[in-house]
Amino acid sequence: MRTTLTLDPDVAAFLREKSKAEDKSFKETVNAVLRAGISPGQRSTQSKFKVTPHRGGFMPGVDQMKLNQLYDALETEAFIENERSKS
Repeated sequence: MRTTLTLDPDVAAFLREKSKAEDKSFKETVNAVLRAGISPGQRSTQSKFKVTPHRGGFMPGVDQMKLNQLYDALETEAFIENERSKS
């Protein structure tokens, strides 16, 4: 079937780049992208990303009660550096 489409510039650029990268015609690329969009079973051949949880926490020797002091010191250093750069 032959039809005329008006594509947004960003979509057209994406399709052109994809067709060049895959060494396929523009028509083949458009059809493949449309098929992938309307076929939920064929969206991706990659395996799903799995997040592996791990136990969090602080390293031994880190005093949680002094973290605010560290933050204040870092903030002060950043302020002083910013003021120096203005001069």
